[in-house]
Amino acid sequence: MRRTLAAVELASGVRMPYMEQGDPAACAVLLVHAVGDSGRAFEALLAYLPDAIHAVAPTLRGHGDASRPESGYRSADFAGDLAAFMDALRIEAAVVVGASSGGQVALRLALDHPERILGLVLLGSPLRLSDKPGVREAWDATLSLLEDPIDPGFVRDFIESIVVQPVPEAVIETLVQESLKVPAFVWKATMSALLEDDLSPRIGDVAAPTLVVWGDQDAILPRSEQEALATGIRGARLLVYEGGGHAFYWEDAERVAADLVAFVGSLDAS
Repeated sequence: MRRTLAAVELASGVRMPYMEQGDPAACAVLLVHAVGDSGRAFEALLAYLPDAIHAVAPTLRGHGDASRPESGYRSADFAGDLAAFMDALRIEAAVVVGASSGGQVALRLALDHPERILGLVLLGSPLRLSDKPGVREAWDATLSLLEDPIDPGFVRDFIESIVVQPVPEAVIETLVQESLKVPAFVWKATMSALLEDDLSPRIGDVAAPTLVVWGDQDAILPRSEQEALATGIRGARLLVYEGGGHAFYWEDAERVAADLVAFVGSLDAS
């Protein structure tokens, strides 16, 4: 399967690298990574997606090899970038897949630009982070105190803490190296904004078909919140991965790809 690497500069001046594969005439699937990651977080998933899926994995501002403006790290800012990114690639609408905190960005895009959303897939995504004791503790003890250069040990521990099933070392190493590109101020600005973000009062306004996917060994997100997501979004469905951790999309990329293809197919059939 042919995969291209490119970059686009938005009117705002933000430069967003991206990976793209599949038939450009097929259904577009936009993959939105979490804080600290880059578009490369989806390399394993992309390997299992067929050409019938036009998959695009951009890297958000401040992350990976994207440009690093001094401000603009709220979910609304990232969502605005994604809408402009879709314009630049002439993608009218897409199935938007958000992984972990990338799901908050995907939800914001669905709320702010509903016409751009064919469907929504939330992979281990929170409604909010402010009520998660582990996240708040990590912010107070570590994240809010980060300084450059970022400690590779911190990054590796962070990545390894959100998986419970074996992930190839090569995948972990790529994730570590991409995360180390994120400067301390981006980590802090993004996490601070995420901790303030609470979309729960608005999820009933999401009109797109939605699939909520969650690993039942997720140490960050409780099942009750995922059920609230699936109940709050009209017509949404909850899919539980037994034995899956928070980042189950790294642990079992083949299954996630199959479920994503099935979801896209259900939209075509409806």
